[in-house]
Parts: sequence; C-alpha cells; structure tokens
Amino acid sequence: MRILVTGGAGFIGAHVVECLTESGHDVRVLDVVGVEGVDAVRGDVRDPAVVDRALVGVDAVCHQAAKVGLGLDLNDAPDYVGCNDLGTAVLLAAMARAGIGRLVLASSMVVYGEGLGHCVEHGEVMPGPRPVEDLMAGRFEPPCPTCGRAVTPGRICEEAAPDPRNVYAATKLAQEHLAGAWARATGGVATALRYHNVYGPRMPLDTPYAGVAAIFRSMLRAGMPPRVYEDGGQRRDFVHVRDVATANLAALERSGHGLRTYNVATGVPHTVGEMATALAKAHAGPTPITTAEYRLGDVRHITASAARMESELGWQAQTDFATGMAEFATAT
Repeated sequence: MRILVTGGAGFIGAHVVECLTESGHDVRVLDVVGVEGVDAVRGDVRDPAVVDRALVGVDAVCHQAAKVGLGLDLNDAPDYVGCNDLGTAVLLAAMARAGIGRLVLASSMVVYGEGLGHCVEHGEVMPGPRPVEDLMAGRFEPPCPTCGRAVTPGRICEEAAPDPRNVYAATKLAQEHLAGAWARATGGVATALRYHNVYGPRMPLDTPYAGVAAIFRSMLRAGMPPRVYEDGGQRRDFVHVRDVATANLAALERSGHGLRTYNVATGVPHTVGEMATALAKAHAGPTPITTAEYRLGDVRHITASAARMESELGWQAQTDFATGMAEFATAT
C-alpha cells in the first residue's frame, strides 16, 4: 500500500515510517518539518490544499500529527483544538473527497482519566479526580467514588467510559469521535490506537512536552538524580516506540468497518519510581528522589489490558521493560 504518515518527522511518526518502509509499503510523509530520504510533503495538516496534495495516490493514512503534552492551562485550549481536532477534521474531509477508506489514528491512554480500580465493597470502579486537599496532605491513592475506601489498581479495557482530565485528553477523545463519524459516513475503516507511555530512541529531550522517561534521562545526563513526583508509586505501562510502530503496521491490516479502539501497551505495569530507578542503574547515576510534589490533572494509575490487540490484530509488545530501559538510558 501507499501510506501517508502525518507527523512522520516526529518521534513516533519517524519510527512508524521506518517500520512501514521495512515491511515493503510505499510511504509518504506530511509534516511541518522537512524530511529527507522519503517522499514528503511539507506543510500543515490544517491546510486543505496541502492535505489534498499529500493524499494523491494514497491508499491509507496513519495520522500521527498532533500537539502533545498535558495542556493543563485553558489558555492552551485553542492551540490544542486547532492542531489536533481541526487538523483531524481537515484530513478526514480530504480523505472523503479522495475516496481513501482506511485510517489509523494515534490516540492516547489519557482519554480514560484515572485507571480502573477495584473496591472491596463496590467491585470495579473508575475513581474521580483526586481532591487537592488529599494531594497536599500526601494522600495520593484515589478513593472509591462511592464509599471513599482505598481501591486496588487494575488494567483498563477499551470498553471503559472515557473521562478526559485535561485539554490534551479532550482533544484526543474528540479525534476518536471525528474518526468514528468519518467511518460511519464513508464506510471506512478507522482504527484508534490508544498509546500508553511511549519511550525509546530519538525521544525528544528537554522540551515542555517530553515524556517523564526523557526528563529523568536528561537529569541523569546532567549528573542530577531524577526527581519523582508524589511518592513514585504511580503505575504506568511503558511501551517501546518500536512496538508502537509495529502496532500501526498491524492496525493497517484490520478488516471490518467503522471505528475500533485498541490499547497499545505491554500489559505489564511498572511504577514511575521503578522506571526512574531502572534508568539510574543503567546510567550508573544518582539514586532518584521522591519529592511529594504533584501536578493537578495528573492521574495516579493508568495501566492497560492489551488483550484486544493480541486477539484481534495478532500484536504483542516485544521489548520488555528492563531491556528497553537499559537501551533507552544510553540511546541518542
């Protein structure tokens, strides 16, 4: 297939381009940044003329282009909505004009909000936002929304009700809804991949949007200990970028119609503290420090079941946590 990868010059997008090319696909990149060595159109996904030109002769689209980061300040909302939602709408309208019926959308775990919890009295629950007074007092675990008891974190499935907690999360969920509307209107196939915590080589460093793994690595390279928020017990699913790229490859082959969502994750949770310790050990750096600091809008636990990806698309993450973190500690 000839596949257009929007945002193909970015961290994840570049790995997707490499994976698709190595698998024999003909790849074109659409990005605001120039790309050498591949068929590329330079421009903004919000520009209909640019998108129309990029879609000529294309069979499918991997839509990676987005403004990332938490977007905690509502002053950021116009930029996030413009880049993520308007850009997606322009792309989908152009795909409909061109008769292109296959889309893979880069979505995110952030659409869930706080992850699944288990209460001894009420069973599976979805905790709400943590009260500020609890965070200030160092009470970081989210309570059961019904009885207030502590809950045991679990792995969330795609059927869970979305609960976006910040501007970025709201735009990612809106992208999914737009993709679903496009699929219903055109009979197309839309596959939304809800990426969990992606890390790996060529991850951007020292930017406001860098992932926590990149921030910790930058601290270690500067000879400083990683500073871990809260008590370091936040549970995440850290998935290697090469596995994310192969997930995109698998999603392009999905049969059926309409929108289908998938967690892209290892299915094996680790804490942020464990990640900081693994990086420090591999880097032979100073021991991480837990600070008890917090950020409003952050969730405590969000880990995933990857069973749907495995059963329906035959995909499994191949890079285990220890191997991936040891590689990432010294990768460029």
